Amino acid sequence: MTMAMTITLNNLLGRVKKNNPSANLELIKKAYDFADGAHQGQKRMSGADYINHPLATAYHLAKMKLNSTTIAAALLHDVVDDTPLSNEDIKREFGREIAFLVENISKLGKIKYRGVGRQVENLRKLFLAMAKDIRVILIKLCDRADNLKSLNYLPENKQRRIAQESLEIYAPLANRLGMGELKGQLEDLAFYYVYPKECQELKESVKEKYQQRQEYLRRIKPIIEKELKKENIKPIEIQFRAKHYYSLYKKLKRYDNDLNKIYDLVALRIIVGNIEDCYKTLGILHKLWRPLPGRIKDYIALPKPNGYQSLHTTVFCIQGEIVEFQIKTPEMHQKAEFGIAAHWYYSEQKGLKAYLKRKIIKPPEDKLNWIKQLTQWQEETKGILPEKYLESLKIDFFNNRIFVFTPKGDVIDLPEGATPIDFAYAIHTEIGNRCNGAKINGKLESLSSKLHNGDLIEIMIDKNKKPSSDWLKLVKTNLARSHIRKVLEKYQQELPKKELKPIQKEPSLSRPPLIKKPLLKTEVASSKIILAGQSGLFYRLAQCCSPQPGDKIKAYITKNKGASIHQINCPNFQNLKRKWPQRIIDACWEKKND
Repeated sequence: MTMAMTITLNNLLGRVKKNNPSANLELIKKAYDFADGAHQGQKRMSGADYINHPLATAYHLAKMKLNSTTIAAALLHDVVDDTPLSNEDIKREFGREIAFLVENISKLGKIKYRGVGRQVENLRKLFLAMAKDIRVILIKLCDRADNLKSLNYLPENKQRRIAQESLEIYAPLANRLGMGELKGQLEDLAFYYVYPKECQELKESVKEKYQQRQEYLRRIKPIIEKELKKENIKPIEIQFRAKHYYSLYKKLKRYDNDLNKIYDLVALRIIVGNIEDCYKTLGILHKLWRPLPGRIKDYIALPKPNGYQSLHTTVFCIQGEIVEFQIKTPEMHQKAEFGIAAHWYYSEQKGLKAYLKRKIIKPPEDKLNWIKQLTQWQEETKGILPEKYLESLKIDFFNNRIFVFTPKGDVIDLPEGATPIDFAYAIHTEIGNRCNGAKINGKLESLSSKLHNGDLIEIMIDKNKKPSSDWLKLVKTNLARSHIRKVLEKYQQELPKKELKPIQKEPSLSRPPLIKKPLLKTEVASSKIILAGQSGLFYRLAQCCSPQPGDKIKAYITKNKGASIHQINCPNFQNLKRKWPQRIIDACWEKKND
């Protein structure tokens, strides 16, 4: 159980100034004075002055390097709910933008928990507010994290309810937004109240193991530094990353509670200057120690659905100990910690002032398309029972995610366990309704096949095809299930009218019904490619130059479609090399043993 730390105004201003020297400190001071006066005399259940809570919420946002306006709104976020002042008072003193944020946060607080129905109503409002301005959920998440730290002062039934909601809704939301550090905090703070016995037992069982692991890794660190120096790579930082308790608890359940099977109990994180050095560092580690087969993960070329990027590898280290390494750049590290919040920080660093000055900050479509999907999904599920709504929400949006590709290279984000039918409906309703078969990585597979990260899916359709009731057992997403049921119900209604068919004519589609050949081919020949000295990394052959075994080649690390392999004299490659030299890495054909 973690107690809330008292934050002062000076702490907050110091953090803001450190992370954002150009911040409007006067605005933050003004917001603090306004909130302090409004909350004067109010106490929290712990007996502490109420102002400590908005200060702590604002401090967390300052750590994420968010701008002055967002931090000021965090300081003011409880004024309308808990004091006689109105949102008009906020608007008059601080303007439309801050008033907009405070109003939307206030709306979320007005519905108190009175069972599942009210919880669902609250969540619907939360997601609508999120779609309007993503900062609403960022403030709400930090508000929730601080409230969890003082949960022990509340009645036991409220403790469990708030903690359970944090585990099932707020932590997964933070994860979808790529905010790994906040997600871990929310989970660990809630873990104690939802599973008190398991939490206590886990902490006692791993305490000594954590210490032993850190001591072991301290011996590894100078060896790595020495080898990197030989190759002229200067790491910005080499740090230890201890696994969060709740994450460890979930992983242990998958491995029969065998702690010896958890290789990332404490992982070594190596932060280097650029993408090229990431791959070089991976090669150096594999020269030092033998990697475990199948444990190399290239999240740089193929980021996770929430935007996470890094190279992961697990090796047999000194004395045969198995160790996980994570290799990333500073920007990747910031985005892994703070997710979408880091997006604005790096946008500001790159001079995109116009973007940041907009009165309402909407989610960038390429990063958070799922929020738009979520609001559309809410409209379709208004009639279902609250319990089913929550279950559907967890499956369709908060479950473990995978990413797969269309032949055109578009990334489709699906829950773990999804099938080609889910994929088809994610592209277009009519493609789902007329799905007649699927190729996965160029091979014809059953519609019941489970999809995996990085799969390339091609859907075959038949205009006379209609969904089968058997599909309801195959699909994972409620989106697909809902569309299947609609067609089946319509067919049942029309069945007595023999002159009518379930689907009378083919409607015009926003996408072509038949997905054609991919722009990039996955290498399936016996000749494999070595990237930066490593085999087993994900790549595709560029169609523009179609490299063949024996050609001199290089790899370009795309943003989210894997490594693209080009002949070195390819005009497209030369253009990429000029524009993004930091994304070019060595590649060669694997030599066959005679």
